[in-house]
Amino acid sequence: MLTRILKTDKHNPSRRVLEEAASVLKSGGLVAFPTETVYGLGADAFNEEAVLKIFKAKKRPPDNPVIVHISNVDMLKEVSTSVPKRVERLIEDLWPGPLTIVVPRSQKVPAVVSAGLETVAVRMPAHNVALGLIKHFGSPIAAPSANLSGRPSPTNARDVYEDLNGVIDMIIDAGETFIGVESTVIHVTESKSVILRPGPIPIETLRKYLSDIEVHPSILTGNFQGTPASPGMKYRHYAPKAEMVVVEGVYDRVSEKIVETALEYLKSGLKVGCIVSEETARKLPSSVMIEVLAPRNRLDLVAKRLFSALRNMDRRNPDIIIAEGFPEEGIGMAIQNRLRKAAGYRILKA
Repeated sequence: MLTRILKTDKHNPSRRVLEEAASVLKSGGLVAFPTETVYGLGADAFNEEAVLKIFKAKKRPPDNPVIVHISNVDMLKEVSTSVPKRVERLIEDLWPGPLTIVVPRSQKVPAVVSAGLETVAVRMPAHNVALGLIKHFGSPIAAPSANLSGRPSPTNARDVYEDLNGVIDMIIDAGETFIGVESTVIHVTESKSVILRPGPIPIETLRKYLSDIEVHPSILTGNFQGTPASPGMKYRHYAPKAEMVVVEGVYDRVSEKIVETALEYLKSGLKVGCIVSEETARKLPSSVMIEVLAPRNRLDLVAKRLFSALRNMDRRNPDIIIAEGFPEEGIGMAIQNRLRKAAGYRILKA
């Protein structure tokens, strides 16, 4: 298959590009497109055969559901049989945006979208290309991240091409995404509210709407059994090719531990890569491969650069990767979740 790449402006997308991409979706094809979080791999959410192509292209396990993207609230009524009253204000205030809500699935949505569950994960992206594509298509789009399953999520068209060239129909290239980590996913019923995947909308914000909201235990432990209601819960995700360890704790001790660990690995003859803050990068020896994320107090930039850093490190081919842990307030919970999953929950406490 020839994968076409069509470039457009992220703020004012070309009508021609959106129409061409929508025609691919209407014919049952796959289109990778940018959202504010990461690039998604889209198919007609109501076309079972098209959605199955997503799983095949990504080599994605069939019990890992995908998120349905919509461009207006009327589309929500097509994909869900009912929406809890408790999320109406969230939808009003935070959509479009990086918040995914798990709701009861309508019969129009094929079971394959939700791994056979009676729920479906839905969001309205805050990106003009994504919204424009859904509007031109005229129907919801099912779209997980546009990468091979388990790999770091793509934040630009080059990442998508690297993983999926030749197995999808089209990539809409609108440059880098805005946020860099996937949406927050929540499941809300009339009696309970749970964060299934941390993301850019932090728990501190969600508590203003849902005072009872909790974090799913699998986020903390990495252990999940059964069929997940959200992507990112069960399998190792975001993983580089090399073995990776995350160093966590109080910052001064974390930076010391990273330097100590790097030197130990170097002495044993390993090629060492470090994904760290600007502050820690200055302390590391020149013999270490370094990917600098951002200053420690700029968690927004750490999130934006994280997946690119993981992919860049892959291109440099280290034997072992040491990653710096960050504070878990705000988007920091999402950063730590991605780092721990990328490392297979191999954590060094400092």
